[in-house]
Amino acid sequence: MIWLDVCDPASGDFDMITEEFGLHALAVEDARHEHQRPKLDTYRTHLFLSAYAVTVDADSGAVGTSEVSAFITSNALITVRKGRHCRVEPMVERWDNAPELARHGVGFLVHGLLDYLVDGHFSAVQDLDDRIEQLEDLLFEDSPDEIQAVQRRSFELRKSLVRLRRVVLPMREVVNSLLRRDLHVVSEPMMPYFQDVYDHVLRATEWTESLRDLVTTVMETNLTVQGNRMNLIMKKVTSWAAIIAVPTAVTGFYGQNVPYPGFGGHSGFWTSTIVMVVLLVLLYVTFKRRDWI
Repeated sequence: MIWLDVCDPASGDFDMITEEFGLHALAVEDARHEHQRPKLDTYRTHLFLSAYAVTVDADSGAVGTSEVSAFITSNALITVRKGRHCRVEPMVERWDNAPELARHGVGFLVHGLLDYLVDGHFSAVQDLDDRIEQLEDLLFEDSPDEIQAVQRRSFELRKSLVRLRRVVLPMREVVNSLLRRDLHVVSEPMMPYFQDVYDHVLRATEWTESLRDLVTTVMETNLTVQGNRMNLIMKKVTSWAAIIAVPTAVTGFYGQNVPYPGFGGHSGFWTSTIVMVVLLVLLYVTFKRRDWI
């Protein structure tokens, strides 16, 4: 049983492993081209596995992916890695921590690979969940900068979750296919370990779906809060406009070029002033009681 790892392979590397292990041309072609969907293809002499390692940027929360292809034969695991996000040290550590399982063949190596990838998916989902919780705390902040931050970060988190979902969701089918007994990859003693990986895949998938709904709710709540703030502002502006309209109406009425009570004397001035003050106080008290100001 051997493990061969090829990082950022050139064309000659693919030719070498194709000739040495008798790999199918279609499987090699899929490994050459990037942006494959996570899948498990079955060929006569081997299996082809396509999956992704996931990382989350500590500052922006953007999800980064690194494609990992694997050829699984009866006595060999050939991994093809592209990019810097996928490291072999965690896989080797998993294999070294369970040497008693090595006698179960290639399924032992495949389990270490899948366990590392799925744990990365789970960690990414947990990281995004923590970021969404932090975002929820900013929903009811009154600062304009915080309001814009909520809008921007909500959109960024939604993009990250959509990208993560494309990687996590197909892994259910991949792991479930490996559990088929007719493939002879997973021996009976290794079955509980693969079942554990499958359980983690389901949890990561369900968690990702719930986070997408949660981000949508956050975005809708943010819009609702902004709408309520706008209504409150309009209510206050309208109330003050009504108060300001009172002296304008009174002085406009007394400004008519016709005789009025107190015309030509100081009594007219004091009458208009008293009328304005009384109406202003009355409107202010009324609006204040109704929480319009």
